[in-house]
Amino acid sequence: MAEGKYGRHIIPAPIMQSVMFPQIKAPQINIFGGEHLGGINFTMNWSYLTEPFVMVDKAHSHDFDQVICFIGGDPTNIREFGGVVEMYFGEEQEKHVITSPSYICVPRGLIHGPLIIKKIDKPIVYMDFPLTARYVKKDAPEKK
Repeated sequence: MAEGKYGRHIIPAPIMQSVMFPQIKAPQINIFGGEHLGGINFTMNWSYLTEPFVMVDKAHSHDFDQVICFIGGDPTNIREFGGVVEMYFGEEQEKHVITSPSYICVPRGLIHGPLIIKKIDKPIVYMDFPLTARYVKKDAPEKK
């Protein structure tokens, strides 16, 4: 930890291997708020994606806002997006297909998911910014 009056504000980056997704081969950064960030309501996940997989398998909602971002995996050309991502919204499961660098705004309470990394020709970067210190999902109601 850094020294000095404000040293507590510099926190070593929590770089780790994914335990949830064996498809994510590169190390991830997962920052959790709350006591780790002095009470800030913020979480961040950063992943380098190289193969298709189902990231979120069920529709759900939560009591916080969230921003999800997808960009190209070449840091010198993040506009070059080599993937196809599917995201579903609402109880009716409205499908949206992402084929270029994009961010998804998920207001609190909005039912969303599944989130499927459908195709990857070139690596893409996934960043998730839940505005909470504690990520909790509420399953969406079952379809009738």
